[in-house]
Amino acid sequence: MAGRERFVIHLPVIAGDMVAAVRLARVVARWAGVLAQADPGEITVSAEDNQCVHHRVFCDLRLAGGRRCLLRADHDGPCARRLIR
Repeated sequence: MAGRERFVIHLPVIAGDMVAAVRLARVVARWAGVLAQADPGEITVSAEDNQCVHHRVFCDLRLAGGRRCLLRADHDGPCARRLIR
């Protein structure tokens, strides 16, 4: 995307707590992943009344070949491109 600027779209949602909000963000990010313009690995969550504090949803470290780790932020073990079940 050379020559293009990056923007952030803020989408407020209702969730019971931060854990539920992060879970919902993971689902939304995977859906948005079909769009070439989206970078779902960069998704973060913040409380509506504290939007300066962002919580990462995915690990997002770069792997060999430039692809990103798709495991949750702060996961245990090695990074991976697939969810470990």
